Amino acid sequence: MKEHLQHPIFKKLSILAEESKTEIYVIGGFVRDLFLNRPSKDIDILVIGNGIQFAEAAGKLLHTKVSVFKNFGTAMLKYDDLEIEFVGARKESYRAESRKPIVENGTLEDDQKRRDFSINAMALGLNKDNFGILLDPFEGIHDLNNKLIRTPLNPIETFSDDPLRMLRAIRFATQLNFTIHQEAIEAIKKNCNRIKIVSPERITDELNKIILATKPSTGFIYLFDTGLLREIFPQMADLHGVDIIDGKGHKDNFYHTLQVLDNLSENTNDLWLRWAAILHDIAKPATKRFEPGHGWTFHGHEDRGARMVPKIFAQLKLPLNEKMKLVQKLVQLHLRPIVLAQDVVTDSAVRRLLFEAGEEIDSLMLLCNADVTTKNEYKVKKYRRNFDLVKQKLKDVEESDQLRNWQPPVSGEDIMKAFNLSAGKSVGIIKNQIREAILEGEIKNSREEAYEFMIQKGRDLGLIPIE
Repeated sequence: MKEHLQHPIFKKLSILAEESKTEIYVIGGFVRDLFLNRPSKDIDILVIGNGIQFAEAAGKLLHTKVSVFKNFGTAMLKYDDLEIEFVGARKESYRAESRKPIVENGTLEDDQKRRDFSINAMALGLNKDNFGILLDPFEGIHDLNNKLIRTPLNPIETFSDDPLRMLRAIRFATQLNFTIHQEAIEAIKKNCNRIKIVSPERITDELNKIILATKPSTGFIYLFDTGLLREIFPQMADLHGVDIIDGKGHKDNFYHTLQVLDNLSENTNDLWLRWAAILHDIAKPATKRFEPGHGWTFHGHEDRGARMVPKIFAQLKLPLNEKMKLVQKLVQLHLRPIVLAQDVVTDSAVRRLLFEAGEEIDSLMLLCNADVTTKNEYKVKKYRRNFDLVKQKLKDVEESDQLRNWQPPVSGEDIMKAFNLSAGKSVGIIKNQIREAILEGEIKNSREEAYEFMIQKGRDLGLIPIE
């Protein structure tokens, strides 16, 4: 396997190992990615002995700074465009209430046993007598070839010891398009409530990686089927299921959401747009009603959903900043372009959509396009055709009216100055009238027309302009 270790760093570390009589290996994700032909810039070096001491010697040899993390027994340095982490081989044991192990020095075999999956337990020798030789006690190569996620030891113990590994199993299966071994699936089902001892930040980090995969629905189906989704994100699990009354049912909003997420993922890698897809129908369970003679309704689910977004972001330790506001806005507005696509598209409706969506209009249209999940080909073609009309209208209106990120052409100060007013109700009334007149197309979005309109509306309110 020497052809896999062409980068000069491996020869340099090998020579250092010989000089210091140290046994070292490259292990884990870098080895896995070599066999998958995936580029990797992160290299884990396993040292049989003192990993920090060897790292400091490597830093001197390579003339580069070494960052030491004594609490974790690791050290890291950067060389060219690589990040190289050094760790001493270790044996781990766990207590029931914590995923933080009790660590002892160990052998290569001990270290490979403590790894999460067989595909991450492979090591390549870096010493003179075993340079490039694969050490694969748990048949990781076999599992790579069979696209299988399997634990080196009993999966029940592996997942109970460190429950984050359950999410990592699902994340790797989603990213690599692998299948999780059936024994591991059963072990996740038995251990899913153990995820509670993992911090929300670590959970969300794995969840975001699943969401950013090429086909994120794969991960969410695993999360749901194993019971993990109910534990970490119950609001999404609540979308699952269909109620039937008088022979009338509704679509399963869980699988619909996954289809929207996959559709959107074909067109954008933006994590926050993907979160908007996940949350766009999140309030449907709370707003679901059956109307006799009509069927199921979800009135106001977009407003209720937008109100749910901050709570969900806080619960999952997602950022409560402009990213959250973007998702909230897209959830709030996600029905608007669909309604426009169904009806005759008026300029005023398009102006209002542009005014409310602002810079997010393109993202909103992406989300709405993804929201068309009907299996009826005729309906799909009709929606797509109507969406194209809406897009063209948006483009035309934007070019003529410049309503994206709209700022009023006449300010409150202008109104107060024109009529010698102090701040008050009249100023607000006139400002609203100007905005409505522009959105309805009664006047152009220009200072000249807006100012003239302002004078007229002030007079209608009995105000006298200062000449």
